Amino acid sequence: MRQYEMMIILDSKVDERNLQSTLDKMLAVVPNEGGILDKVEIMGKRRLAYEIKKQSEGVYVVVYMTATPATAQELDRQLGLNESVLRTKLLRFEPLPVVED
Repeated sequence: MRQYEMMIILDSKVDERNLQSTLDKMLAVVPNEGGILDKVEIMGKRRLAYEIKKQSEGVYVVVYMTATPATAQELDRQLGLNESVLRTKLLRFEPLPVVED
């Protein structure tokens, strides 16, 4: 199991009142395959640097998870098929080492 960080940009038309339940459904593959969702940060609606699918705004979500590489790739694949997801970026997460003085 490895730690991953995933940035998800959702369509700005996604209903923010139901955003948490929508994310739970999208991210369900991780716990179903034995992974752990460590933290899900909803950063809110922000302006995009450039238009994606004719959208100038998106809802940013950062997900920290512990999962196998196959699970992380499957989540990325499923999110790519979802029409409300504008963009995803999956990275291996390595916490910064603690520097002691």
